[in-house]
Amino acid sequence: MRMFILTLCLFGAQIAAAQVGLPGVRVPLPAVALPNLPSTDLPQDAKLDAEFRGTDLRALRTLRIRILLRAHRDVIEADPHGNPIVRGEVLALAPSASALQAAAAAGFSVVRESTLGALELRVVVLRVPAGTARALARLQAADPAGIYDFNHIYTESGASMAVSAVGAQAGPVVEEPGVTRATRVGLIDSGVDPAHGVFSESTLHQRGCSGRVVPHAHGTAVASLLVGKAPTFRGAAPGSQLYAADVYCGLPTGGAAEVVAEAFAWLMQEKVPVINVSLVGPPNRVLEGVVQRAIGAGHIVVAAVGNDGPAAPPLFPAAWPGVIGVTGVDARRRVLVEAERGPQVKFAAPAAQMAAARTPSGYTLVRGTSFAAPIVAGLLALKLQAPDKEAADLAVAALAREAVHLGSAGPNALYGSGLVGEALRSQPVLANLRAD
Repeated sequence: MRMFILTLCLFGAQIAAAQVGLPGVRVPLPAVALPNLPSTDLPQDAKLDAEFRGTDLRALRTLRIRILLRAHRDVIEADPHGNPIVRGEVLALAPSASALQAAAAAGFSVVRESTLGALELRVVVLRVPAGTARALARLQAADPAGIYDFNHIYTESGASMAVSAVGAQAGPVVEEPGVTRATRVGLIDSGVDPAHGVFSESTLHQRGCSGRVVPHAHGTAVASLLVGKAPTFRGAAPGSQLYAADVYCGLPTGGAAEVVAEAFAWLMQEKVPVINVSLVGPPNRVLEGVVQRAIGAGHIVVAAVGNDGPAAPPLFPAAWPGVIGVTGVDARRRVLVEAERGPQVKFAAPAAQMAAARTPSGYTLVRGTSFAAPIVAGLLALKLQAPDKEAADLAVAALAREAVHLGSAGPNALYGSGLVGEALRSQPVLANLRAD
C-alpha cells in the first residue's frame, strides 16, 4: 500500500484511465476494485489517511521533481531551491528598452515575448548565456528595479482514481431552488475533454499552445466540478460558459510560468470574472505581478492550497495576497491530512470520497485540493457576473457568511472561513458506473 501511495503522490496518476500529474511522465498502475459503499465509509480513504500521516509529503515532492528532471533534463533543470524550471530561460516582466539592450550586451538573447493585452504588459523570455541561476542574479543586479525570475513549472494538485464497474446505480441530481448559471467562469489547468456528456449543457471555449488543446484527466475532472451537469451529476455552476486554458498541451515543459501568465491575460481579455487555478508551485515574481494585476482589475482568483502536508511551506498562487486559497475536506468534514495549512486557506470544500468526470466518459473518484478549488470558484462565479473589484469583495464576503464554520473561532489555518459546497459532493458510487 505504501508503494501505491508513493506513486499516487508522485505522479497524480489516474489508475487504469488517463494519467494525471507531471507532463511527459506516465506510469500505469493496476485497477482498484471498490465495493458499493456509502460516501461516509470508503475504506480506501481511511488507508490513504493513514499512509499520508506516515509519509514525508515534502520528500515526495522532491522525489517527484527529480523524476521529472531525469526524464527531461534536456529542457528542464532545477532552480537553487530544487524547483523545476525551463532550462536556460529567465522571464522579464515589462522590461525597459535600455534593460533589454544591457541584457543583450551581457550575452542574453530574446527567444519569445508575449504582449498581455488585457494587462498592458509584456513578458519577455530571455535565453541565458550560461548558468541559469547565476545569469538571473546578474540580470537582477544590473537592473534592480526590474522584475525577473525563472520560468518555473507548475504542477497539478490532486489525483483521480478509476475503479472497476460493479453495477451500482446513482439517483438523479435534485436541482436546488435558486441555482442559476454563471455568465462565464475560467479555468487554468490541463485540457478539457469537450466530448464528455457532462459538458453537454455548457459552452466550452478552450485555448491551448499554438492553438493545440490536449484533453487530459485532471483538467476534465476539475472542469466537471466547476460547470458539469448530467442526470446524476452537478458541478458548482452547472451549465455555465467555461473558458479553459490548457497550459500543459502534453509538453514536457507544460505548466511553465510564462504560459500560465498568458492564460491569465486571455481570461482577462475575455472578461471572465472568476478564474480557477488547481496548480501549485514556488513563488515567481513575474507570475505574481500578473496575478496581482488580475485581482486589482476585479477578477477573483481561486487556487488550490496544495497537498504537501501541514508542515510544508506555502505553495503558489494560493499563498499570494488576494488569492482565494482552498483546502479540501472528506465526507466527515475533516481536513485532508495531506492538505497544506496556513493563512492562505480562505475556504474549505469537498475534496475526497466523491466523483468527477473522467476521460473519455464515465466518472472517477478524486482526492486532493485540486478538486475543492473548482467548487469554491463555481459558487463565487454565481455571485459575480463581471470583473469588478468592489463586487468581487462582496461576493467573497457573501460566500463566507454562507460557510459552515469549522475548527477554532474565526477564520483559521485549517478551514479558513469554513466549509462551502458540501451538497455538491457527488456520491462515489457514480465512479462505479460503467463508462459505456
